[in-house]
This record gives sequence, C-alpha cells and structure tokens, in this order.
Amino acid sequence: MIACDCEVCTSPDKKDKRLRPSIMVQSPKTTIVVDTTPDFRYQMLREKVKNVDAILFTHPHKDHIAGLDDVRAFNFFNKRKMDVYANSLTEEALKREFGYAFSDKKYPGVPNLELNTITLDPFSIGDIAIIPIQVWHLKMPVLAFRFGKFTYVTDANKIDDEEKEKIRGSGTFVVNVLRKQSHISHFSLGEAIRLVQELEIPTVYFTHISHQLGLHQAIEAELPDNIHLAYDGLTVQV
Repeated sequence: MIACDCEVCTSPDKKDKRLRPSIMVQSPKTTIVVDTTPDFRYQMLREKVKNVDAILFTHPHKDHIAGLDDVRAFNFFNKRKMDVYANSLTEEALKREFGYAFSDKKYPGVPNLELNTITLDPFSIGDIAIIPIQVWHLKMPVLAFRFGKFTYVTDANKIDDEEKEKIRGSGTFVVNVLRKQSHISHFSLGEAIRLVQELEIPTVYFTHISHQLGLHQAIEAELPDNIHLAYDGLTVQV
C-alpha cells in the first residue's frame, strides 16, 4: 500500500509484493486474461505474454478494468481486434471509461475492441468452456467463472446457494480474502475458510489479499493443509 510502513509492506519476501488480482487461463490453443487491472501492462511484460485471445471481466470496478488501454499492443502485433467479454453492467463502465475506443471516429492507435455481452449462460472462448457464476460484492452482482475443474471468484462476500452448486465439484478454487476482520464487501479469512470447507474443494488458493491480512509466510502456516495463499506469478496446472 502506498506510503505504508507496516511489516507486510516492508517485507523482503517477494510473496508479500502483491499487484492487483488477475489471472491468465491457457489451453494449448487459447489464452484468456480475466480482468485488466491498473498493473496489466507490467503483468504482461513480467510474464512475457505474446498473445491474448480475449479479455474476460468480472465487474466494473476501476481496479479490475483500468489497464484495458494497453491491449492496443496486442492489436498492433496480432493485427486483429481484442475480444472483450463482459456483462451489461461492466460494458457500460468500459464505454464510459474508454469512450475513445468506442467512438464512431477513432483516433489512430486506440484500442481495437470487440464487445461480447455475456450473461449467466455457459459459453466458450476458443477451446475453453466457461460457466459464469454470480456472486455478490455487497449489493453489486459480480461474475465468477468456472473453467473445467478450476473456479475463480474475486470481489465477493456472499454466494447464493444455487450458484454455490456451480462451484461444487471443482478441483481447484481461487477465492478472495481481504483480511481477518470482517469487511463490508469481501470475504474475511474465517468466512472464506468456512465456505471452502462447506464446498469440500480439495485445493484452494486465497487471492485479493490486503496488507491487513498479515505476512504470507505467517498466514500460510495457519491455514489447513489444502488451503494456500496465492502470490504473484503463481502457476497452477489443472
């Protein structure tokens, strides 16, 4: 956190150095990025990503959409539009925040985007099948996504029972945990542990972690054997 001198923000452990949460999902034929955070450009440079087939959005908050402008590099090198998948709520925010990319008269070099509206109906991007799951970020509906046996939930503090059934049976589950104390719109550590125990998922990673949770090494040691803290650059095979 900017200007913070707490033990997490000053930790030398690279696993305590966290950028904003996003994931990249890859099959042999398709690459999808979920959310373009303000750190999107650096994340793509750090991981040496040469191609992204589509961007998939969870919700319209700035920390999940702000980096979209930088897809223009993929437009340039791959000579095609970037497919963007979002619900109508997020589409409205994208058009508002990046109006120049949707103008009838576009300035040369702006991001070239192809909007695809999604709902809770399953769909596919390339050879990757996707099941949208609605979760609640206080009162905002947020999309979580299941890719085969892998499910990703960010920015949530409540999941309705029928939507939990879409998660059940996952082999790997990534879910947001902000801190140990309760929060108005994110799962706390205890809430998230109870959720994954209810769903009986064998491998779990906590993400969207704030410096208020504590040191990576210390919290990791407190967790059940099947639950871990995610960290920047983590790769999971599913």
